[in-house]
Amino acid sequence: MAVVNSLLNGLFDALFYPFRTLTAWWGMLYISLLTGLLMLAVFRLTSNQPGIRAAKDRIKAHLLEMRLFKDNFRVSLGAQRQILAANWRYIRYSFKPLLVMIIPLVLILIQLNFWFGYEPLAAGEPAILKVRLDSGIDPLKTEILLETSPSVRVETPPLRIADEHEVDWRIRPQEAGPAALTLAVGGARFEKTVRVGGAPLARVSTMRVRGRFPDALLYPCESGLPPDGPVQSIEVVHPQRRLPFMGLRLHWLVAYFALSIILGFALKRPFKVEI
Repeated sequence: MAVVNSLLNGLFDALFYPFRTLTAWWGMLYISLLTGLLMLAVFRLTSNQPGIRAAKDRIKAHLLEMRLFKDNFRVSLGAQRQILAANWRYIRYSFKPLLVMIIPLVLILIQLNFWFGYEPLAAGEPAILKVRLDSGIDPLKTEILLETSPSVRVETPPLRIADEHEVDWRIRPQEAGPAALTLAVGGARFEKTVRVGGAPLARVSTMRVRGRFPDALLYPCESGLPPDGPVQSIEVVHPQRRLPFMGLRLHWLVAYFALSIILGFALKRPFKVEI
């Protein structure tokens, strides 16, 4: 997974590089357009295009039949039966491209969550650092030291939660720029990067986890912690990002799927793809 994550991180860094100084909407519009084009390409290459076209034509024909012979119960019932059969064929023809798109779409969504799902920490605003220890380690009896960059201040002593095997601190970044947190647990040291301020569009790593599947898949921004080490995860709680739209604050998933579908359907005729 480390190699796959590294490649995907580099790819999305390159894709969003021209939009890093613009509002998040420009990056969202761009990636939605690319997704719409990807879906059209997959649909065209993997689906039965003549079969989809024929199924859609049959559905339209039988809908017209129902309208023309609405007073004839037998004809209307037969038309409804034919519509159901054509719908089933249409779903069957569309199933293969949907299967092909699942894996790349999941990888895209995981990446986009860290570009559009969270805001960087703001200078002067507090944040919570959560360290989840291995189930065999008692946080009440284990010495855990936290070191920070000069630009980050630790405001509280460690809060040890035995039932959760968790240790928490409140931290406060003092200035914008990259920062690092270093934990010393049982003679081993573990680092977590922190993004404070910066460009409007940037990848925000909220959590560093062990390099095991599926955690490594879900949190690809940083290299994995040692699988057999004392620390399961290191999390910095970031505020969630919302996209402003006509007085609303949209979740990025809503904007992404709406734009991808709209752009995909808008481009299907120029690219001669039946959906």
